[in-house]
Amino acid sequence: MAFTDALGTVHQPDPNARIVSLVPSITELLCDLGLAAQLVGRTGFCIHPWDVVQAIPKVGGTKDVNLDKIRALAPTHVVLNIDENEKPTADALAEFVPHIVVTHPLRPRDNLALAQLMGGIFCRQQPADDWCAAFETEYARLQAMPKGRPQTMLYCVWQDPWMTISRDTYIARMLEEIGWSVPELGEERYPAFRWSSELIDSVDGVLLSSEPYRFTEAHADVLERQIGKPVLLVDGEMMSWYGSRALQGLKYLRELAQR
Repeated sequence: MAFTDALGTVHQPDPNARIVSLVPSITELLCDLGLAAQLVGRTGFCIHPWDVVQAIPKVGGTKDVNLDKIRALAPTHVVLNIDENEKPTADALAEFVPHIVVTHPLRPRDNLALAQLMGGIFCRQQPADDWCAAFETEYARLQAMPKGRPQTMLYCVWQDPWMTISRDTYIARMLEEIGWSVPELGEERYPAFRWSSELIDSVDGVLLSSEPYRFTEAHADVLERQIGKPVLLVDGEMMSWYGSRALQGLKYLRELAQR
Protein backbone atom coordinates (compact mmCIF):
# COMPACT_ATOMS: atom_id res chain seq x y z
CA MET A 1 0.00 0.00 0.00
CA ALA A 2 1.27 3.48 -0.89
CA PHE A 3 0.74 6.75 0.97
CA THR A 4 0.33 10.22 -0.54
CA ASP A 5 1.70 13.39 1.06
CA ALA A 6 0.48 17.00 0.88
CA LEU A 7 2.10 17.60 -2.51
CA GLY A 8 0.63 14.45 -4.02
CA THR A 9 3.91 12.53 -3.87
CA VAL A 10 3.36 8.82 -3.39
CA HIS A 11 5.53 7.04 -0.82
CA GLN A 12 6.02 3.33 -0.32
CA PRO A 13 6.32 1.88 3.20
CA ASP A 14 9.89 1.61 4.42
CA PRO A 15 10.49 -0.20 7.72
CA ASN A 16 14.20 0.67 7.63
CA ALA A 17 13.83 4.41 7.02
CA ARG A 18 16.42 6.84 8.37
CA ILE A 19 14.38 9.93 9.16
CA VAL A 20 15.22 13.60 9.58
CA SER A 21 12.30 15.66 10.85
CA LEU A 22 12.36 19.42 10.31
CA VAL A 23 8.95 19.89 11.93
CA PRO A 24 8.95 20.04 15.76
CA SER A 25 5.38 18.82 16.22
CA ILE A 26 5.91 15.91 13.84
CA THR A 27 9.15 14.94 15.57
CA GLU A 28 7.05 14.44 18.69
CA LEU A 29 4.49 12.40 16.75
CA LEU A 30 7.18 10.16 15.25
CA CYS A 31 8.56 9.48 18.71
CA ASP A 32 5.10 8.66 20.03
CA LEU A 33 4.62 6.21 17.17
CA GLY A 34 7.75 4.38 18.31
CA LEU A 35 10.13 5.74 15.68
CA ALA A 36 12.68 7.53 17.88
CA ALA A 37 15.38 5.00 17.06
CA GLN A 38 14.97 5.79 13.34
CA LEU A 39 15.13 9.56 13.79
CA VAL A 40 18.66 10.52 12.82
CA GLY A 41 18.19 14.30 12.79
CA ARG A 42 15.92 17.05 14.15
CA THR A 43 15.79 20.84 14.48
CA GLY A 44 16.77 22.70 17.62
CA PHE A 45 13.08 23.50 18.06
CA CYS A 46 12.17 19.82 18.28
CA ILE A 47 11.98 19.72 22.08
CA HIS A 48 9.32 17.09 22.77
CA PRO A 49 9.63 14.50 24.19
CA TRP A 50 12.69 16.10 25.78
CA ASP A 51 14.18 12.98 27.34
CA VAL A 52 14.11 11.27 23.94
CA VAL A 53 15.10 14.00 21.48
CA GLN A 54 18.26 15.00 23.37
CA ALA A 55 19.97 11.97 21.83
CA ILE A 56 18.98 12.95 18.27
CA PRO A 57 21.48 15.19 16.39
CA LYS A 58 20.37 18.75 15.63
CA VAL A 59 20.57 20.04 12.05
CA GLY A 60 19.73 23.72 12.53
CA GLY A 61 16.33 25.37 12.72
CA THR A 62 13.16 25.07 10.70
CA LYS A 63 14.29 27.88 8.38
CA ASP A 64 18.10 27.84 8.73
CA VAL A 65 18.70 24.18 7.94
CA ASN A 66 22.29 22.90 7.83
CA LEU A 67 22.32 20.89 4.63
CA ASP A 68 25.83 19.56 5.19
CA LYS A 69 24.83 18.06 8.54
CA ILE A 70 21.84 16.37 6.94
CA ARG A 71 23.94 15.04 4.09
CA ALA A 72 26.36 13.51 6.58
CA LEU A 73 23.51 11.74 8.37
CA ALA A 74 22.48 10.01 5.12
CA PRO A 75 18.71 10.00 5.71
CA THR A 76 16.37 8.11 3.42
CA HIS A 77 13.48 10.45 4.33
CA VAL A 78 13.15 14.09 5.38
CA VAL A 79 9.80 15.26 6.77
CA LEU A 80 8.86 18.88 5.97
CA ASN A 81 5.90 21.20 6.41
CA ILE A 82 4.70 23.79 3.90
CA ASP A 83 4.29 26.52 6.54
CA GLU A 84 7.35 25.84 8.67
CA ASN A 85 10.00 25.03 6.07
CA GLU A 86 10.99 26.92 2.94
CA LYS A 87 10.74 25.60 -0.62
CA PRO A 88 14.40 26.31 -1.50
CA THR A 89 15.32 24.07 1.43
CA ALA A 90 13.07 21.33 0.12
CA ASP A 91 14.53 21.67 -3.37
CA ALA A 92 18.09 21.47 -2.06
CA LEU A 93 17.30 18.41 0.07
CA ALA A 94 15.68 16.67 -2.89
CA GLU A 95 19.05 16.67 -4.64
CA PHE A 96 20.52 14.14 -2.21
CA VAL A 97 17.67 12.71 -0.06
CA PRO A 98 15.69 9.92 -1.76
CA HIS A 99 12.33 10.78 -0.18
CA ILE A 100 10.95 14.20 0.80
CA VAL A 101 7.70 13.87 2.75
CA VAL A 102 5.69 17.11 2.78
CA THR A 103 2.90 17.78 5.29
CA HIS A 104 0.30 20.55 5.53
CA PRO A 105 -2.42 20.09 8.18
CA LEU A 106 -4.92 22.96 8.04
CA ARG A 107 -7.54 21.94 10.59
CA PRO A 108 -7.72 19.71 13.68
CA ARG A 109 -9.16 16.65 11.95
CA ASP A 110 -6.28 16.73 9.45
CA ASN A 111 -4.28 15.17 12.26
CA LEU A 112 -5.94 11.85 11.50
CA ALA A 113 -4.51 11.80 7.97
CA LEU A 114 -1.16 13.04 9.29
CA ALA A 115 -0.88 10.19 11.79
CA GLN A 116 -1.88 7.67 9.13
CA LEU A 117 0.68 9.12 6.70
CA MET A 118 3.52 8.86 9.23
CA GLY A 119 2.41 5.47 10.49
CA GLY A 120 1.95 4.17 6.96
CA ILE A 121 5.24 5.30 5.43
CA PHE A 122 7.29 4.26 8.43
CA CYS A 123 5.43 1.00 9.12
CA ARG A 124 3.87 1.91 12.45
CA GLN A 125 0.27 1.38 11.41
CA GLN A 126 -1.09 -0.02 14.67
CA PRO A 127 0.26 2.82 16.86
CA ALA A 128 -1.14 5.27 14.30
CA ASP A 129 -4.54 3.56 14.44
CA ASP A 130 -4.48 3.67 18.23
CA TRP A 131 -3.59 7.36 18.21
CA CYS A 132 -6.40 8.14 15.76
CA ALA A 133 -8.90 6.29 17.95
CA ALA A 134 -7.82 8.37 20.96
CA PHE A 135 -8.13 11.54 18.87
CA GLU A 136 -11.65 10.62 17.75
CA THR A 137 -12.68 10.04 21.38
CA GLU A 138 -11.34 13.40 22.50
CA TYR A 139 -12.85 15.15 19.49
CA ALA A 140 -16.26 13.65 20.29
CA ARG A 141 -15.98 15.05 23.82
CA LEU A 142 -15.25 18.47 22.39
CA GLN A 143 -18.22 18.29 20.04
CA ALA A 144 -20.53 17.17 22.87
CA MET A 145 -19.60 20.13 25.05
CA PRO A 146 -22.35 22.75 25.44
CA LYS A 147 -21.60 25.61 23.09
CA GLY A 148 -21.20 29.12 24.42
CA ARG A 149 -22.02 32.27 22.51
CA PRO A 150 -19.89 32.98 19.44
CA GLN A 151 -17.00 35.33 20.14
CA THR A 152 -14.45 37.23 18.10
CA MET A 153 -10.98 36.94 19.57
CA LEU A 154 -7.79 38.69 18.44
CA TYR A 155 -5.02 36.06 18.64
CA CYS A 156 -1.61 37.70 18.98
CA VAL A 157 1.60 35.87 18.06
CA TRP A 158 4.10 38.76 18.17
CA GLN A 159 4.67 42.33 19.27
CA ASP A 160 7.01 45.02 17.88
CA PRO A 161 5.31 44.80 15.47
CA TRP A 162 2.06 43.34 16.73
CA MET A 163 1.03 40.38 14.59
CA THR A 164 -2.02 38.15 14.51
CA ILE A 165 -3.39 35.23 12.50
CA SER A 166 -5.75 35.06 9.56
CA ARG A 167 -8.76 32.78 9.33
CA ASP A 168 -6.79 30.56 6.95
CA THR A 169 -4.58 29.09 9.68
CA TYR A 170 -4.58 25.97 11.80
CA ILE A 171 -4.90 28.08 14.96
CA ALA A 172 -7.99 29.89 13.67
CA ARG A 173 -9.61 26.58 12.81
CA MET A 174 -8.82 25.28 16.29
CA LEU A 175 -10.66 28.29 17.72
CA GLU A 176 -13.60 27.65 15.40
CA GLU A 177 -14.14 24.34 17.20
CA ILE A 178 -15.38 26.27 20.25
CA GLY A 179 -17.25 28.93 18.29
CA TRP A 180 -14.56 31.60 18.35
CA SER A 181 -13.56 33.50 15.23
CA VAL A 182 -10.70 35.88 14.49
CA PRO A 183 -10.94 39.25 12.74
CA GLU A 184 -9.64 39.38 9.18
CA LEU A 185 -7.00 42.10 9.18
CA GLY A 186 -5.27 41.56 5.86
CA GLU A 187 -4.45 39.14 3.09
CA GLU A 188 -1.37 37.71 4.79
CA ARG A 189 -1.69 34.60 6.92
CA TYR A 190 0.07 36.36 9.81
CA PRO A 191 -0.70 40.06 9.32
CA ALA A 192 0.79 42.93 11.30
CA PHE A 193 -1.70 45.33 12.86
CA ARG A 194 -1.98 48.54 14.87
CA TRP A 195 -4.18 48.97 17.91
CA SER A 196 -7.15 51.27 17.33
CA SER A 197 -10.45 51.94 19.02
CA GLU A 198 -12.21 50.41 16.01
CA LEU A 199 -10.22 47.18 16.32
CA ILE A 200 -10.74 46.94 20.07
CA ASP A 201 -14.48 47.56 19.69
CA SER A 202 -14.71 44.79 17.07
CA VAL A 203 -13.44 41.99 19.32
CA ASP A 204 -14.71 40.37 22.50
CA GLY A 205 -11.24 39.73 23.83
CA VAL A 206 -7.57 39.11 23.10
CA LEU A 207 -5.52 35.92 23.26
CA LEU A 208 -1.77 36.23 23.78
CA SER A 209 0.11 33.13 22.65
CA SER A 210 3.07 31.78 24.60
CA GLU A 211 4.84 31.17 21.29
CA PRO A 212 6.48 32.15 18.99
CA TYR A 213 6.66 35.38 21.02
CA ARG A 214 6.95 34.57 24.71
CA PHE A 215 3.96 36.46 26.02
CA THR A 216 3.46 36.12 29.78
CA GLU A 217 0.75 36.83 32.33
CA ALA A 218 2.44 40.17 32.94
CA HIS A 219 1.91 41.11 29.27
CA ALA A 220 -1.73 40.06 29.55
CA ASP A 221 -2.32 42.12 32.70
CA VAL A 222 -0.80 45.27 31.19
CA LEU A 223 -2.69 44.93 27.91
CA GLU A 224 -6.00 44.26 29.64
CA ARG A 225 -5.66 47.50 31.59
CA GLN A 226 -4.77 49.37 28.40
CA ILE A 227 -7.61 48.18 26.17
CA GLY A 228 -10.36 47.43 28.68
CA LYS A 229 -11.16 44.03 27.18
CA PRO A 230 -10.46 40.52 28.56
CA VAL A 231 -6.94 39.31 27.71
CA LEU A 232 -5.99 35.66 28.18
CA LEU A 233 -2.57 34.03 27.96
CA VAL A 234 -2.86 30.79 25.98
CA ASP A 235 -0.49 27.87 25.44
CA GLY A 236 0.84 28.29 21.92
CA GLU A 237 1.86 24.65 21.63
CA MET A 238 -1.65 23.46 22.44
CA MET A 239 -3.13 25.83 19.87
CA SER A 240 -0.68 25.45 16.99
CA TRP A 241 1.14 22.12 17.25
CA TYR A 242 -0.49 19.43 15.16
CA GLY A 243 0.57 15.81 15.59
CA SER A 244 0.78 14.39 19.11
CA ARG A 245 0.09 17.65 20.92
CA ALA A 246 -3.18 18.09 19.00
CA LEU A 247 -4.69 15.35 21.16
CA GLN A 248 -3.97 17.37 24.29
CA GLY A 249 -4.98 20.48 22.35
CA LEU A 250 -8.57 19.26 22.04
CA LYS A 251 -8.84 18.94 25.82
CA TYR A 252 -7.18 22.34 26.19
CA LEU A 253 -9.84 23.85 23.91
CA ARG A 254 -12.57 22.54 26.18
CA GLU A 255 -10.87 24.14 29.17
CA LEU A 256 -10.28 27.39 27.29
CA ALA A 257 -13.95 27.70 26.37
CA GLN A 258 -14.85 27.51 30.05
CA ARG A 259 -12.44 30.20 31.22
